[in-house]
Amino acid sequence: MDNHFNNKVAWITGASSGIGEALAYELSVAGARLILSGRRMEELERVKQACTDPAQVQLLQLDLADAPSLEDKAAAAVSCFGHIDIMVHNGGVTQRSLVIETGMEVHRRLMEVDYFSYVALTRALLPHFVGRKGGHFVITSSVMGKIGTPMRSAYAAAKHALHGFFDCLRAEVAVDNIKVTLLTPGYIRTNISLYALTNKAYGLAKPSENITNGLPADRAARQIMKAIKRGAFEPYIGRFGGERIGLWLNRLAPGLLIRIAPKLAPK
Repeated sequence: MDNHFNNKVAWITGASSGIGEALAYELSVAGARLILSGRRMEELERVKQACTDPAQVQLLQLDLADAPSLEDKAAAAVSCFGHIDIMVHNGGVTQRSLVIETGMEVHRRLMEVDYFSYVALTRALLPHFVGRKGGHFVITSSVMGKIGTPMRSAYAAAKHALHGFFDCLRAEVAVDNIKVTLLTPGYIRTNISLYALTNKAYGLAKPSENITNGLPADRAARQIMKAIKRGAFEPYIGRFGGERIGLWLNRLAPGLLIRIAPKLAPK
């Protein structure tokens, strides 16, 4: 058992599948107490029962699109075990469509779910962390939070916004011993692409090729555990490949990346 997580309380949104589910299992094995949130209670219950110690898992139904409910949900999460040590922002939606075809309703939904909900929950939980002089925000962003490629405009915009907000937060709360880790996953093998907000011309009947060939979620979760433990600022999560190279190019040769980007439409 990893003593770093033993008896820590971690709240995970988007915990009913994918990265959130896999991370719940890893944290449970490490001795953490868990608050699992998502829209589907039956799936949360399934994840709870699969954890190492279901008695140390509480379920809190949560819809990130329901903005008026989020402040009360944060208070309810704190009441589960009396405090929270780690807040994992993980729920969200994605998108596959060209800018010219993407309606404003898609942009607004992406921002509401993938950005504004994270801000709202963070602001609601922040006084708790400040009062305890400690806490850790862990945010599932994306490589698309650092670069831009075709057919991902709304998704990339929301993820870019996360980096701006949480970089500022990190600078403000370091004095209170509060950590901020912005995860930048590449392609992870989950079902998220099946539920992409998309123009009908790009309706996805099966997971995208890039997702299918991505890093399995359990291996991604183990990388995330290491990143949380060391308090990493902005770790890449995924296989060594094009996504990681893209991050390097963005930092070291952005002009080259801009010339390559038109060829990087998701498969």
